[in-house]
Amino acid sequence: MASSHHGISTFLSGRIGAGDFPSAAYLISERGEVAFADALGAAVVKPQRIAATLDTIYDLASLTKPLITGLLCARRVERGEFQLADSLSRYLPEFSGTDKQAITVGQLLTHTSGLPAWRPLYILAAGDPGRTVSAIANLDLEYEPGRRVIYSDLGFILLGSLLERLTGERFAELAQAEVLSPLKLTHTFFNPERAMQTGIAACETGNAYERETCRNTAGDTYSSWREELIWGEVHDGNAHFLGGAAGHAGLFSTAGETHALARQFLATQTSVLKPATCELFRKNLTPGLEEARSFAWQLAETKDSAAGLDLPGDSFGHSGFTGTSCWIDPNHQRTFILLTNRTHDRALPFVNINSVRRQFHSLAAAALDSLRS
Repeated sequence: MASSHHGISTFLSGRIGAGDFPSAAYLISERGEVAFADALGAAVVKPQRIAATLDTIYDLASLTKPLITGLLCARRVERGEFQLADSLSRYLPEFSGTDKQAITVGQLLTHTSGLPAWRPLYILAAGDPGRTVSAIANLDLEYEPGRRVIYSDLGFILLGSLLERLTGERFAELAQAEVLSPLKLTHTFFNPERAMQTGIAACETGNAYERETCRNTAGDTYSSWREELIWGEVHDGNAHFLGGAAGHAGLFSTAGETHALARQFLATQTSVLKPATCELFRKNLTPGLEEARSFAWQLAETKDSAAGLDLPGDSFGHSGFTGTSCWIDPNHQRTFILLTNRTHDRALPFVNINSVRRQFHSLAAAALDSLRS
């Protein structure tokens, strides 16, 4: 059983005290072995107080993108089922005959498709999840594909749809069959059962942030907002509209099982990919653009990335809106997982915790180095 690290736990307790987030669970590993782990604060503050533990399940939000969608796409690439240069319209005919028909699978994976960052699909698809792909195909491009990196939920929603069309399986079922079941994960899933609620970290009351964002992009015509505490169901509105499981969000997990997923991206540790495939995750596929992006991940060489200055440039990572993050250093085979629920029990605006993540990575890298000395 890994022990806590005094300096890291003290630092995170201080950030809890400052109101950045009510709880945090962290796990730091090297060569697949967990070195340090701890859970702090309250996973739920209201309507009852429940302490966070290392068994607490968090809404991973956009960590779904690399941990599930990226992994499933990498399996398709290594099997030759699709290539990064393939046109999206080959798999999603709704894009044929549009100015988006030349968008490639690789551009979706690197956020260089030209698609907008976000749109309220529950409005654009008129309440019908089956119209989601068409709704995105009808949007205006924001720039010429391949010219810029603009992080886009919509691109990964399309990748989820592409995987469903290609395999004939629902996204959540595909993830279960190819990733979660082979890894024997029992606390990682989409759409948690209601009986598990008290073991899950709570999120926002209502969806005030998304409601405000929606008002700025689509007006104030939508009337089906969730007003209650979002606790045990996906926080993201588009993922909720799409049934709780989508290519961009919806995954729930613990720190320990997030670590089991993260290990699949390291050549020496993966059991669901061929080791050679793992080179895709550390290779910069967007040289010269705003961000250094690899296959479904951001690279630490990106200016001002949440990795900070103490992880090598080809380390790769991702964060989630709810306050989660996972960074992987392939050189030293290190994994840094920090799960928080920063949207719970606080008014807008939510705190940007990238500075917390950078300090966490610095402390964690130093702690691992000290084990060697």
